[in-house]
Amino acid sequence: MRAVVLTEPEELRLVDLPEPDCGPHEVLVRMRGLGLCGSDLAVYTGSRPVDAPWLMGHEGVGEIVAVGGAVEDRQVGQQVAIEPNYCCGRCPACCAGFTSACPNRVIVGMNHPGLLAEYVAVPAAFTWPAAATVAIEDLVCTEALTVARSAIRRSGVGPGDRCLVVGAGSQGLLLCLALQELGATAFVQEPHEGRVELARSFGAAPVAGDDGFDFLFETSGVPQALHDGLGRVAPGGTALLVGISTRPLELTSADLVYRQITLRGSLIYDHPADFDDTVAVLDRGAITPGKVLQARFDLTEAAEAFASVRSVAGKSWISF
Repeated sequence: MRAVVLTEPEELRLVDLPEPDCGPHEVLVRMRGLGLCGSDLAVYTGSRPVDAPWLMGHEGVGEIVAVGGAVEDRQVGQQVAIEPNYCCGRCPACCAGFTSACPNRVIVGMNHPGLLAEYVAVPAAFTWPAAATVAIEDLVCTEALTVARSAIRRSGVGPGDRCLVVGAGSQGLLLCLALQELGATAFVQEPHEGRVELARSFGAAPVAGDDGFDFLFETSGVPQALHDGLGRVAPGGTALLVGISTRPLELTSADLVYRQITLRGSLIYDHPADFDDTVAVLDRGAITPGKVLQARFDLTEAAEAFASVRSVAGKSWISF
C-alpha cells in the first residue's frame, strides 16, 4: 500500500508499506481523507521531533473493510471518523471522565505512527460510524470540529452570548461555525484578511472597536493576541485558551481579580462523549464544517499539502 513518511524536517516521501494486520479488537480502515492542522505542521517542520522515517497524519476518515474477531459493534462498509487520541481508560483522569488529561494517551501521528496511508488498523472503540449521508468533506473535519465543540462545552456558552474568537485559522473558523450552530454570536479578530473574509462568509462579524464580550476563545497561541483579547472581555466573562504557546503571558492576578474573569485551558476532547456528540450533529446535518476546506491535495501531493497549512485561508486536506 502507498503511505507518506517524513524522512527529515520538511522532507516527505511516498513509500510502499505492507498492509497492516487487523487485530482482534481493531478494524481495518481504507482511508478516504485526512485533514491537516498546526500540529501536523509542527511535526513536518521538526519543531515537534519524531523518529524518522515517520508515518504522518492524524485527522483521518475512511471506510471499514475488515473487523477484528472480538469486535461486535462495527461493520464492514461503514464510513468512520477516527478519534486519534487513545486514552488508557484506567488512570484517575480517565476514571473521572477527563480523558484529555490521560498521562498514558496514545497520540496518533505524534507519539504513535499516523494515518497517511491507504489502509490503517485502528482500535474499534476509537472509530465513529457516520451516516452514509454525511459528505466526506464534512466527515474529514470531525476531529478538528470536536476540539472546537469541546472548548465550547467547557466554556458554558449559551444562545445569545457574544463571543470573540481570536485567530481565524481552521480551528478558529470551526469555532465560529459551532458557535453559530449553538445560537451564539461570533466575532473574529485575525490579521490575515483572507481568513477574516472567510469567517465573515460563515456569518461571523469582524471586530471593529467592540468590547464587552461574554466569552473569548484564543486559538492562535500568540501571547500578545491573548493579552489584547482579554482587554475586550466583559467583567465576569470567561476566556478559553485553545492555542498553545510556551512563552509567558503578560498577565497579573489583578487583571483577573478586579474584573473577575475566568481563565481556562481546553485540550482536545474527552472520550467517548465529545466525539460521539459531534458525529451525531453531522448525522443530523446541523452543521457543515466542510466549507472550511479550502485546499484539496492528492496523496502524491502531500509535501505541497503540508506546506500549504501556513498560508491557506481555511483548512487543507488530502483526498485518497
